[in-house]
Order: sequence, then C-alpha cells, then structure tokens
Amino acid sequence: MTAVLFDVPGPKSRVRHRLYAVGGVLALVGIVSYVIYQFADAGQFDADIWEWALYEQVQLEVVDALVNTLRAFGAGAVLALAFGAIFAAGRLSDHAAIRVPATLIVEFFRAVPLVVMIFFFHYGLALGEPFYSVVLGLTLYNGSVLAEVFRAGILSLPKGQSEAAYAIGMRKTQVMRLVLLPQALRAMLPAIISQLVVLLKDTALGFLITYEELLRYARYLGGSLEFGRPLIPITIVVGAMYILMCLALTGFAKWLESRNRRSKKSLAVDVTAETEEGVLTDGKPA
Repeated sequence: MTAVLFDVPGPKSRVRHRLYAVGGVLALVGIVSYVIYQFADAGQFDADIWEWALYEQVQLEVVDALVNTLRAFGAGAVLALAFGAIFAAGRLSDHAAIRVPATLIVEFFRAVPLVVMIFFFHYGLALGEPFYSVVLGLTLYNGSVLAEVFRAGILSLPKGQSEAAYAIGMRKTQVMRLVLLPQALRAMLPAIISQLVVLLKDTALGFLITYEELLRYARYLGGSLEFGRPLIPITIVVGAMYILMCLALTGFAKWLESRNRRSKKSLAVDVTAETEEGVLTDGKPA
C-alpha cells in the first residue's frame, strides 16, 4: 500500500501526525491570541479609534476604492486570460516563426518584476490615468504566467488524444478547441484560480502610482489626524476585504469543479442508459 510520493502512514504515524496537527493549531491560535492581546493593550480596539467607520463619507470612499480594485482585477483577469491563451497557442505552434517570438515574449514578461513594468508604463510611457498602467502590467505579467499554465496543461494530456483526433480527419485548430482544451481546463483550473488570486492581490501595487484602490485609501485614512491615525483598524478592515475576495474566487473555482463533475457524471449515466436500451430491445440485441 503506497501512495504516489510516500508510504501510507501506519497507526502510530497517524497518531503522531494528529499530534503534530493539534500542536500546530494550538501554536497558531496562541500567536493570533498574543497579537490580538497586544492590539487590545495598545488601545487599537477602543471605540474612539474605530469612529471613522461610522461616517457615511468614509464608507462611500471605501466602497469606491473597492470598486477600483475590482475594476483593475476584472480588466486584468480578462486580458491576462486572453493573453495567456493566445501566447500558449503560439508556443505550441509547429511554425518556428510563431513559436520563437511567442516564447521570447512570454519569458521576457515573466522575468521582469511587475512593479517595474507598472513604473515603466506610468512614468516612462506616460499612459495617463494610472488605471491603464496597472492593468497593462497585470496583463503582461500574469498573462505570461498563465500562458505557461495553459501550455503545460495541454502538454500533460496523453498523445493518444490528439493522435486519435487527427486520425479521424480533424484539423489542428479543431483538435485544440474540441479535444485538448476541454480536458486540459479541468486540470488547469486550480492553477488558473491561484494565479487570479495573485493578480487580485497585485492590484495593491497601484498605490505606488497613485491609483485610488484599497491599499492607497487605507494608507491615506490610516494617517488621518482627524480620526486619530487609525492605521491598524483600517488595515484590519482592508485585509479582511482582500481575504473575502480571495475566498470568493476559491469558492467559485470549487463550484466550477463540482459542476463539471456533476456534468460528467450525468453524461456517463445517460450514455450507459442509452447503451443498455440499445442492447436490450424486446429482449434481443438492437
């Protein structure tokens, strides 16, 4: 009885692993409790330092900053997925004139730090509104990573899949669109969602070029003398908002995966039922 990477643990090992898990959880709870105690001792949970949350104008500005974050994420995610799909297809091309430039572009934008690209687009090319520099940087960097994810997902499929499709007369575009991509997407989905979570968090780099997103507003409000510099409270609120958005993305991925499993299961049941109905018609083979 062996797993892929290690032997299945025996009874003693399972008990030891449970003890390690309990110890780790207790240590984590202790650290979090200590941090909360230090915050409380420093007066970070006093009502007066959270008074800013009661002002309607502040609430509206937080919502505006959240909308700006989601705008940059939405535009960057759509463009990065399109960029990744196009350049993954380019890297898989049989023609060197397409494959080599696509490879160079992907490797270049994967190697350049995202913050450098954002600075270059905003201060070097002077694109104007910071939104465009942020989205362009997010698109090129994350799109290059997604291109590698797409390429690896397609190459991970058995060669027999494409060979069988070619054998029945399909063209390469048909093989990619109808045979390989639907299967590869199921395997790539966790990696795609993980990269989209990274993209969401990378929108915070927009504050460096004065893009009015959550982190920039948190920095502005946290230094406001009018509200007693509530840096820790606003940081907690903004951090919770980022966590909720990332959890929403993860939940969406799980929903897609479960929906896909249900679709495959229902398709298998339908095929089985049709086969049995065709084999047994009036007690005789169809």
